[in-house]
Amino acid sequence: MNRIPDTNLPRLAIVLPAYNEANNLGPVLARLRAATSAEAIVVDDHSDDETAAVARAAGATVLSMPFRFGAWTATQTGLRYAYRHGYDLVVTMDADGQHDPAQIDTIIAPILDGQAEVVIGACVARASRLRRFAWRYLRLLSGLEIADLTSGFRAYSRRATAVAASWAATSFDYQDLGLLLLMRRKRLRVIERDVTMAPRLDGKSRVFSSWFAVAHYMAFSSILGASKRGRYAERVER
Repeated sequence: MNRIPDTNLPRLAIVLPAYNEANNLGPVLARLRAATSAEAIVVDDHSDDETAAVARAAGATVLSMPFRFGAWTATQTGLRYAYRHGYDLVVTMDADGQHDPAQIDTIIAPILDGQAEVVIGACVARASRLRRFAWRYLRLLSGLEIADLTSGFRAYSRRATAVAASWAATSFDYQDLGLLLLMRRKRLRVIERDVTMAPRLDGKSRVFSSWFAVAHYMAFSSILGASKRGRYAERVER
C-alpha cells in the first residue's frame, strides 16, 4: 500500500460518521493510519456499543452526539468541526469498511489540481438492482448526471465544506441528492472518480436496510429532486 504523501495534504481531515460500528471501526482506523497521518474525526451518532471507546483507543478525534440524529447530521457535524479548525480539504468515508483509505488520493487529486470542488468516489458495480433503479429514477427527476448518487466516499474543498456545513444543508437526511443539488446551485463543480468498494465488514446499509427505509428515502429524495431542480445544466466528468 502506498502511503499518501503528507507534504501534499497540509490540512486534510477524514470524517467518519459511525453508529454501532465498534466491530468495524478498529480495522478501518488501522488501515486509515497506514494510508495517511491526516486527522481522523469519528462522529459517534449516539451508539449503543463501544464505538466511541474503540475510536479513542485508535487515536481518533471523537465527537459524541447527545442523541441519534442520523448519518447526514453526524457527517455534517464532522464537516463543521473540520471547517472551524481550518482544514482545507475534507474526506468523508464510512466506518463500516466499504471504503479503501488507500484510494483517498484518487478522490483528492482533482481538488488539489483545481479540477473540482467536490469529488465522489463512485462504484456503480456494488449496486443492487433496487439501488440502480433508485439512481436512475433520481437522476431523471433531478437532472443530475452523477452515476453513484449514494456514495459516502467524498472529498470536499474548503469552499465546498463551507456549503456542506451551512445551515442550508441542515435539513437533509442524506449526503446525496439534496446536498449535490445545493452544490450545483452554488456553482461548485462536482465530478466522480471510479473507486473499488468492499462489502461491509459487519451490519447493513442504513438507507437500503428495509423496504420501509427505501420508501422513506425515495419519498424524501423525490420531493427534493422535484423542488430543487435547477435550470443550470451540470457537467460531470468520469
